[in-house]
Amino acid sequence: MAFEDDTLSYAISAGDNAWLASDDAVAILMGALAVCVLVVLLVIPLIVRRLHVSALARQAMAMLDAEPGARLLLSADGQVLHANTAGRLLWGDHAPLAILSQRVVSDDAALAALERLRLAAEAGVAERVELPLLPVGQMLHGVGDEQVLHEDQIASEWWAISLRPLPSTDQGPRGTTLWQAEDVTARRAIEDILVREREDLAEFLYFIPAGLYSVDADGTLLMVNQRFAEWLGQSQDDLLGHRLEQFLDRCQAPDAEGAWQGTLTFRSASGHSFSALVVQTIYDDGGELRTRSVVVRPDADSNGISLPDGFADGLPDRRFRWLFEGAPVGLCLLDFDGLITDCNPAFERMCGLRRDGLLDHPLSHLIAADDRHDLEVLMQRVSLGEAAGAHREVRLVHSPDAAAALWVGPMGSGNGVDALVAYFIDTTAQRNLEAQFAQAQKMQAMGQLAGGVAHDFNNLLTAMIGFCDLLLQRHGAGDPSFADIMQIKQNSNRAANLVRQLLAFSRKQPLKPRLLDITDALTEMSHLLRRLLGESVELHMTHGRDVGLIRVDPGQFDQVIINLAVNARDAMPGGGRLSIRTGSEELKETLARGAEHVPPGSYTVVSVSDTGTGIPRENLGRIFEPFFSTKTGQVGAGTGLGLSTVYGIIRQTGGFIFVDSVPNKGTTFTIYLPRQTADDGESPQKSERPTATSAKKPSAEPDLTGGGVVLLVEDEDAVRVFAARALRNKGYTVLEARTGEGALDVLEETPKVDLLVTDMVMPGMDGATLARLVRQERPGLRVVLISGYSEEAARGELTDSPDFHFLPKPFSLNQLAAKVKEVISETEPCE
Repeated sequence: MAFEDDTLSYAISAGDNAWLASDDAVAILMGALAVCVLVVLLVIPLIVRRLHVSALARQAMAMLDAEPGARLLLSADGQVLHANTAGRLLWGDHAPLAILSQRVVSDDAALAALERLRLAAEAGVAERVELPLLPVGQMLHGVGDEQVLHEDQIASEWWAISLRPLPSTDQGPRGTTLWQAEDVTARRAIEDILVREREDLAEFLYFIPAGLYSVDADGTLLMVNQRFAEWLGQSQDDLLGHRLEQFLDRCQAPDAEGAWQGTLTFRSASGHSFSALVVQTIYDDGGELRTRSVVVRPDADSNGISLPDGFADGLPDRRFRWLFEGAPVGLCLLDFDGLITDCNPAFERMCGLRRDGLLDHPLSHLIAADDRHDLEVLMQRVSLGEAAGAHREVRLVHSPDAAAALWVGPMGSGNGVDALVAYFIDTTAQRNLEAQFAQAQKMQAMGQLAGGVAHDFNNLLTAMIGFCDLLLQRHGAGDPSFADIMQIKQNSNRAANLVRQLLAFSRKQPLKPRLLDITDALTEMSHLLRRLLGESVELHMTHGRDVGLIRVDPGQFDQVIINLAVNARDAMPGGGRLSIRTGSEELKETLARGAEHVPPGSYTVVSVSDTGTGIPRENLGRIFEPFFSTKTGQVGAGTGLGLSTVYGIIRQTGGFIFVDSVPNKGTTFTIYLPRQTADDGESPQKSERPTATSAKKPSAEPDLTGGGVVLLVEDEDAVRVFAARALRNKGYTVLEARTGEGALDVLEETPKVDLLVTDMVMPGMDGATLARLVRQERPGLRVVLISGYSEEAARGELTDSPDFHFLPKPFSLNQLAAKVKEVISETEPCE
């Protein structure tokens, strides 16, 4: 029992020691757990906050990308943080001041504005300037003090450039600056025309041989011309702000609240007095009454000046004739029946008629029928004694393309209105410029809309065609579903053709331009054109001498001629003649046709003429718009994309197209294409249009299987799923990502990637940015860019990089597999 007691005591003692050791371990464990909990509680808010800031940053970048103008974020150390598409086109990846310094026109005002912009950037304050910039293709390259081009020979573009420092935050980088740019060339052009017109009119008013002044309701002088100031022996600045009565001698100033005519005696600064005839009218200036007064001195040297017929009987005959005849605006005197009693040479030039053919004829007969009511309204208002402050825009019958601003005012003695005077100011240049600007904006907006719609449809069609190809791998020609799947694929291909036409109009279609002999191309096409035109339409081709070469996509050039020929055939339902002529033309100066301006240079000219029904005048301005057609209601009327496709192809090729039409006589389309020369050993190639004798038997289907790791980046789920399945079926290992940021994460986790296939247009980081970042980290990695736009439009600043390959949407399974195999076989695995 003693032994057992000792054993029990030892066991109890050992248990106590073990318990104490266990308590220490628990304490240590609980302490560590508390530290971990504390760390988690501190780190999780930081992680959540960083994720929130990242999301806000992506939203801010997306907002910049959606802006219509150029936008660029610049860090304090001059690094470009982000730029939208327009910003990249204007500045690229460079600091804005560096690009602006190269492109700014070298005049004092422009350089001073650029200097203000630079000082504002250094000081971190907001600034906005307007700068004249040289076009990208005409930037000056200096060699010492000599320059290759002269600024006065280059048409500059005007840009409104502004910078604004962004407020510093705890999350964002300090010293970040937002640069913005807007193209204001059209607005500046309109403003320059208006300023020149105002300056010309102001100069005329200030130096005519008659005095002019204006006073407010209190009789204070607001305006005087140079001649009136000389008569008073003072400067214009000394007269302004003083009351008219201070310069009158023994007479009172006329009431400033009504029309008045009579004689006033003025006193000059030297004390000399002179009498003058004053004709005063009134007008409303923003709710305040003002006067217009004409001062004529009978004793002044008038050199035989006499008044035109129709002035009031009380006025001397020799006072206003010089002013009337030399006025730069059209003037004509009217009786109350609207008959012209006299007119000046400027009015004769505007009407295109001689003075003898205008006198004693109604003015209304010279104005377009739609505008005659406005003339009647103005005459009635003046006849009833109302102020003649309003004007109307009118068109003249003998000059239908000209526009004029018409004012009608009173003429008479102090007893009332005895006659009317009409003022015509030529506004044709201003109206044409406004029309050109509006047309350019409309076509640009429609092109952007068409390009956006085409891009989205290309994504849909890529998925439709691709999944049809996947289905066809499981359903052969003998399968009941084969015919249905082929119908879906064929109609998808038809839809893809319509999308290509939209891209052609928006100038974003894929092109493969090369030198082409236009005479050979049209000769080879003549057989096809005769079949298209039928027996009732006669085809005539006339080729000029030494027409030269053009640089076009041969297939697209064929489409232009075929579309014009088919339209001409439809315009000649009873038969007729289609004439195609070629020639060359050297433009010494800019050729202006409507909203288009062809710069000087050497051009190859192609004209396509028919003897059909012609195009109504009201439709000429719309024939190149997408989906506009005059064949509505006809069987097989088409989509209305034919001429819009022609317009887009010609403009994307660098050419111009014009149309002239006479109803019931025919229509002529004239195409100007820049003339080229064979440089760097390049020679014009023969057309590759297949013929019956040259057709080859189809070769065996190529082997499109392969191996390697492909990273596929595509934000459209349907396109990404199809492409991934297609490449996996061909033996590739495919990694997928929906965004550019996700692709970078995949690359960090995957050391071995053989090929990157990325879409160009994605939310957040676009394909161009992703490709550029990836090539910096992995220079040997090949990249395939896919896009619904053309290669030129999609690549952007990556155009000059030969290591980037391009695959346009929509593409089929075989096209995708062939491109991947072609590119991946050129490179070794990149790690």
